[in-house]
Amino acid sequence: MKNLKSMNNLLLLVALGLLTFLSACTDPCKDVSCAANETCVDGNCIPDGSSSDEIQVTGFITSDQTWTADKCYVLNGRVVVQSSATLTIEPGTLIKGAAGSGTSASALVIARGGKIMANGTAAAPIIFTAASDNIQIGQLTGTNLGATDNELWGGVIVLGNAPISDANGDTEGQIEGFPASETYGAYGGTNASDNSGNLHYISIRHGGISIGDGNEINGLTLGGVGTGTSIHHVEVAANLDDGIECFGGTVNIDDAIVVYQGDDAIDLDQNYSGTIDNFMVITGNGIGTDEGLEIDGPEGSTYTSGLFTLKNGTLINEGNEGSGADLKSKAQGTIQNCSWQGGWPNGVKVRASFSDTMACTIKNDAYAYMTNIPSTLKIQNSEIVSSSLSLSDFVNGYNGSGGMCFGATEEGALDSKMSQTSWNNTISASATTGADASEFNGWTWAANNGKL
Repeated sequence: MKNLKSMNNLLLLVALGLLTFLSACTDPCKDVSCAANETCVDGNCIPDGSSSDEIQVTGFITSDQTWTADKCYVLNGRVVVQSSATLTIEPGTLIKGAAGSGTSASALVIARGGKIMANGTAAAPIIFTAASDNIQIGQLTGTNLGATDNELWGGVIVLGNAPISDANGDTEGQIEGFPASETYGAYGGTNASDNSGNLHYISIRHGGISIGDGNEINGLTLGGVGTGTSIHHVEVAANLDDGIECFGGTVNIDDAIVVYQGDDAIDLDQNYSGTIDNFMVITGNGIGTDEGLEIDGPEGSTYTSGLFTLKNGTLINEGNEGSGADLKSKAQGTIQNCSWQGGWPNGVKVRASFSDTMACTIKNDAYAYMTNIPSTLKIQNSEIVSSSLSLSDFVNGYNGSGGMCFGATEEGALDSKMSQTSWNNTISASATTGADASEFNGWTWAANNGKL
């Protein structure tokens, strides 16, 4: 009997030891060393006194990581997903960017070779917003920030290996806002089908940081992103600079909405040659809007033949500022099935410039691409919703460097192109074409703030 009791005690000690061992093996904080005034929660260091639902994130992500919908992730400075690492973000996850300015601004960067797998849903979108937004986990919108509350953090940047046309014939570039010493800012390459992951049902709010003249972090920046990347149902709301900017690349984007941007809603640079299908722009509201669309072509001598496509778009100006589009710097591609509505005082600008201003020798610029036969820059099956304008009023040549070179003859050639029967452009009393706005119902900031 005594031996049996001893055996039971021994088994109990072994069981307790095994439980202790297993607990140590599974404790996510076992080998985590936190700084002063921080506590480890679920393997992450958080400031003392902060919510256990809040995870502070900074620096480099070097191995696969998953962000879960039961936590709010706070970006402190630049968070960089490095090459060969994948960041997975669950549907419904809330990410906030801490306040910061200039190069210290908070941003999420997916470096070349890294991936983001952010597969939100209409019922559970993934929301990026400012730390000062009072939105809580599980909510679709906060209550304390509005259309003019921007520049509160940076934005989301995805960089890939797809072709770009950078200056001086370069096939690679350094993304805006990053000094050359930060090599994770490089983008561009030769792989048109490069895969940087997925962005599905993503809303990016109250961001945008100006680092210097012409040097900004946009809401969503795509540098050399390839067709292997899947992007659909994305929103940028209340952003200081551009909403969505593509620096080259071939990625296709479906169902995109930009509301109340401070500069351009959709900006295409360095010969972006993908397709953006079903997009909306809602702007004005006194925040200094520049262009609904700003489109540049190739900057260098490489990858110059790609053509962009923008189709099924609605561009609404609630105020009286900015241009419906600025087609500039060798822009080449097609705008089709688009509807400009509201007060676009500068209409659509088609840039014309001249290599010899004495002889008025026109350069191969947007104007030439549109008026050439065949045209490599087209606006087709589109409309201006107006009771007073004509096509010739709305679409005009913009004289960049030619002094008196651009006159009635050149404007007449442009008007003839825009009004030709085969292009099928119209003036309409009410909208008859454009985006399917129902794709943005329910999940967007715009829908939840009464803008749709």
